[in-house]
Amino acid sequence: MMHEARALLSVEDVSLAYDGREVLRNVSFSLGQGAFCGLIGSNGSGKTSLMRSILGLETSQTGIVLVAGERGLHGDVGYVPQKLQLDVDLPLRARDMVALGLDGHKFGLSWPRAKRRRLVDEMLAAVNALDFADQRVGALSGGQQQRVLIAHALIRRPKLLLLDEPLANLDLRAVAEIVTLLRGLSHEHGVTVLVSAHDMNPLLGSMDRIVYLAHGKAVSGTPSEVVRTEVLSALYGYHIDVIRVHGRVLVVAAGAADELPLVRGPHPDNSVDEHPEHVAAIP
Repeated sequence: MMHEARALLSVEDVSLAYDGREVLRNVSFSLGQGAFCGLIGSNGSGKTSLMRSILGLETSQTGIVLVAGERGLHGDVGYVPQKLQLDVDLPLRARDMVALGLDGHKFGLSWPRAKRRRLVDEMLAAVNALDFADQRVGALSGGQQQRVLIAHALIRRPKLLLLDEPLANLDLRAVAEIVTLLRGLSHEHGVTVLVSAHDMNPLLGSMDRIVYLAHGKAVSGTPSEVVRTEVLSALYGYHIDVIRVHGRVLVVAAGAADELPLVRGPHPDNSVDEHPEHVAAIP
């Protein structure tokens, strides 16, 4: 269950620029404990830069980031990076990959074997990965690898879990399974989850909150507050229609359609249709 009384993550007026090019401009939002939030934006909109700022890997020109009321990271944040390539011949089992999350910060000191095994099995069970725990991680399917990487990020019991484009290049079934898994982690285990995506469709029915990025700016709120004609039009700077029909939502933009982080439907390479008028159906 989500608890909004105290913000677990606070991003306050964060601005970031590279070589004089503005990437983020006064981005602010907050997430409570157990919130499941989508960070939505097209490629190049600043999603990864924002996540790196939260992780402390990028120094913003203005603003601060607080996790559990404190600046700086102290084991409270787990991270699943974008497009992590795992070689099919990598001699590492799924359970070994998860165990690396325990020892990566121990400076040579290892956990007792029995406790280590128990913690790894608990995490594998939490992401429904016990059935393939002893298989080579490089030989697993994309959805299975994502489960292992999530378990790796969770094993130190972080309060906040960041995932950068975890749904990219997964089939529809795997996408649905990962979204269900992440929602369960947030609502049942109290982990605040922030997942970036350029397509909001798979997340829309599950998100508690949405942070929508465009042109370095952000709007945030519940999906019903943000996915609205006047809100998205103000964010993009040109008119966008949000139409609800037959239990579905259509987002229609005239011009600059390639900037919209939405897709017409299942698409083999997750690209956006670049047409003068863009229509996206959202369940």
